[in-house]
Amino acid sequence: MPFAIASTSGGTFDHSEWDQLLHQHVVPLHEGRASVVDYAGLVRDHTTLKSYLTRLSRIEKTSFDQWPRDTQLAFLINAYNAWTVELVLSGYPDIESIKDMGSLFTSPWRKSFIPLFGKSLSLDDIEHGLLRGSGRYNDPRVHFAVNCASLGCPALRAEAYRAETLEVQLAEQTQLFLSDRRRNRFENNTLRVSAIFKWYREDFEQGWKGIASLPAFFIAHAAALGLSSEDIHALQTGQISIEYLDYDWHLNAKRS
Repeated sequence: MPFAIASTSGGTFDHSEWDQLLHQHVVPLHEGRASVVDYAGLVRDHTTLKSYLTRLSRIEKTSFDQWPRDTQLAFLINAYNAWTVELVLSGYPDIESIKDMGSLFTSPWRKSFIPLFGKSLSLDDIEHGLLRGSGRYNDPRVHFAVNCASLGCPALRAEAYRAETLEVQLAEQTQLFLSDRRRNRFENNTLRVSAIFKWYREDFEQGWKGIASLPAFFIAHAAALGLSSEDIHALQTGQISIEYLDYDWHLNAKRS
């Protein structure tokens, strides 16, 4: 359900346009563990997306810095996801992967095309500079919320993130992703997990909720991973190896 318009001066932001687009054009799969995107439908609703991106761009950094933590975090996650969609639309339907939007010398995530906080930012600037590098948030679950428009990514959620429900949304995204056996599974005494845990291992080991190691993160989410008490003990004592699965960079597009 779209939510009411709120004033940015009061430390909130209206994400209803983005919420509406997600409800209409994101198709959850496997009980929400994955999703595909109707980019053709988003092309038709591009005006609404442009309106939302314009409003994101009007927020000044000084105002953003005064917002509560969860309001900031929801804003940045939504901004990353919305501008990722915008990047895909700039090449759709003639791309098979978001990587096609890059060049020989520049990855798509390093392209400075996002007018935000009075600067021209890239997706990497939002993810690594603001979400991860600012030191404000220290929440590795953002990796299950930001979506890189690829099948290997955690699902693009079919609703916008918002401050008042952010904790529930992040917890659910984590459970859904970890319980997806195509991306995370325990077999032959080996925990085979998404490459996300290799690329961003340090984020899962920096003390969020007292968790200081990747095995400890997996143990904290043993139920989602399908680990038994015996498996947990084996993981604690180093008897289970961890391997990283190949990442699927194909575009997460709905097929007609």
